[in-house]
Amino acid sequence: MEKFGERLKAGRIMKGYSLQDLADALGNRVTRQALSKYENGLMNADSEVLLLICKALGVRPDYFSRETWVGIDKVEFRNDAKFSVKEKKSILERIRESLSRYVELEEILGINTAFKLGFNIGPVASREDVENAAIELRKKWKLGTDPIFNLIELLEDHHIKVVELESDNGAIDGVSLLVNGSIPVIVLNRGTAQKRKPLDRIRFTAMHELGHLVLPLEGYSSKEKEKFCHYFAAAMLLPKDIVLNEVGASRTKVLIPELGGLKLQYGISIQAIAYRLRDLGVISESYSKRFASIMEQSGYRKVEPFEYPGYEASYRFNQLLFKALGEELISMSKAAALKNLKTAEFREQYLVT
Repeated sequence: MEKFGERLKAGRIMKGYSLQDLADALGNRVTRQALSKYENGLMNADSEVLLLICKALGVRPDYFSRETWVGIDKVEFRNDAKFSVKEKKSILERIRESLSRYVELEEILGINTAFKLGFNIGPVASREDVENAAIELRKKWKLGTDPIFNLIELLEDHHIKVVELESDNGAIDGVSLLVNGSIPVIVLNRGTAQKRKPLDRIRFTAMHELGHLVLPLEGYSSKEKEKFCHYFAAAMLLPKDIVLNEVGASRTKVLIPELGGLKLQYGISIQAIAYRLRDLGVISESYSKRFASIMEQSGYRKVEPFEYPGYEASYRFNQLLFKALGEELISMSKAAALKNLKTAEFREQYLVT
């Protein structure tokens, strides 16, 4: 009964509901007082009420009995003041629910998900320290100075979980956190089906959140952390050697089409490239401001030209799911539950017989 109450409260928060909101969504067939008793472990729901609650919360019945349930630690929200505590709690519960299914699947397959950076990043006191950390990480991951194709897959290949959310809150780009004390997670907001965020922005956010996970930034203010992680993201996406070879060590002027070419190749926005040139001393501070003004006057601050046509997705969860299904470690109904689908929906969507 205690587990049911905890999951009910988490599911309600995930949906962004108050107790009264949930009662209303249930057509008041279950009162607010009864829901409160369920959450506090004073009563349990019968099968009919359980199905009504599942429908209202958009979860499958196994959500309430799932053994795997992850703990969330060390959360790093960006733009912290621009969304409410209620929104934060809802996001964290959506993350928890998604990761619980992911971790359970890995446990079924006996997969070791331990994350190891592979080298020690020393104290960070300057941009140069961050630059060196990015260079070393690219070297460790055998990226050289090549563009990173499908960055999300790269992260998951190195045991960093990526959770994608859909939210119309423009203040939420990404979140980084640890689950169960050791599993690093990056959460990315894709926007909505009607208005997707540009891929170059999503890529930059992913690398920024990676910075929060791997850089030793304890003791710095939130503002200072953001600056270091922005620099890290740019250094990971557009290596210093590429900047010096392609653009040059010193320029008095750069053109939007020139930076657009780098954007198309390396998947980093024109504005981020311009800041990268400024930080590396390729262009002056005054010209950087002038270039930003040109972007503003051209209407490119919000919607840039040269749309990056890359591909960002991970099939790892699905690959593991079908492996477990193929090896008969899970049933069809369990596979569907891990995807939060009805069995018939799962069969139809994935053409599984």
